[in-house]
Amino acid sequence: MRKILAVIGGALVLCVAVVLVLAAMKPDVFRIQRSVAIKAPPAKIYPLIGDLRAFAQWSPFEKKDPDMKRAYTGAPTGKGQVYEWDGNNNIGAGRLIIADTAEPSKVTMQLEMIRPMEAHNMVDFTLAPNGDTTTVTWAMRGQTPFLGKILHVFMDMDRMVGRDFEAGLTDLKTIAEK
Repeated sequence: MRKILAVIGGALVLCVAVVLVLAAMKPDVFRIQRSVAIKAPPAKIYPLIGDLRAFAQWSPFEKKDPDMKRAYTGAPTGKGQVYEWDGNNNIGAGRLIIADTAEPSKVTMQLEMIRPMEAHNMVDFTLAPNGDTTTVTWAMRGQTPFLGKILHVFMDMDRMVGRDFEAGLTDLKTIAEK
């Protein structure tokens, strides 16, 4: 019995060590990015991104908890506008702050997650005209703490969050092309 427990204990220690080594090899920063071509000029798309009330019309996160609590403070639109939410376990709680704008080509937001896990990331939307379409890119970047690196050993965050970005950009395209 002691031998079995020793083998199980050794295997468990080895598994934990492997996970910690794999986590240590993960990058210190992350970037998730998706793009879509929208058949509309940047001036038509920009208001749907640069105003957080309009952003809520197509944000994929709104669909995950239609009953979440929402509050808008700060500037009425653009730089300084703040959107705070408190939702279910799929959404968590946090706030988006429009940190900078360059109408009609860029919106930079500060994302402050409170739960399920504290995080401080930057979100960039860029709008690049290309003939009769505009390429809209949604990107998020930030530091990856060691606990996050451990999670990344088991979960592909780029794929998980990227799916949400793709869904949101598809909805943005539908609205902007009307």
